[in-house]
Amino acid sequence: MTETFGSPITQKMPLYTFRNTKTDEVIEEIMTISAMEEFIADGEWKQIIGAPNLVTHTGNIINKTSGDWKDHLKNIKKTSGTRVKNSINV
Repeated sequence: MTETFGSPITQKMPLYTFRNTKTDEVIEEIMTISAMEEFIADGEWKQIIGAPNLVTHTGNIINKTSGDWKDHLKNIKKTSGTRVKNSINV
């Protein structure tokens, strides 16, 4: 039932994780909510509900950029004028 990532079916339906109550086999399937409800109705499969993975970063974003980007920011800061308070910190 699982389709290739990026296909139209994966862009419209959620990915569910299930565990077989008899064999403890774990599978992931892409399906509609109604299909998922039918799939777990007989009790052979149970849905595993977990927390989503979070994407975070630590540190200053300027420290993680290339030298070219820092040079570009310095150029913007230098040519921005003095009428407006400059908030670019490089």
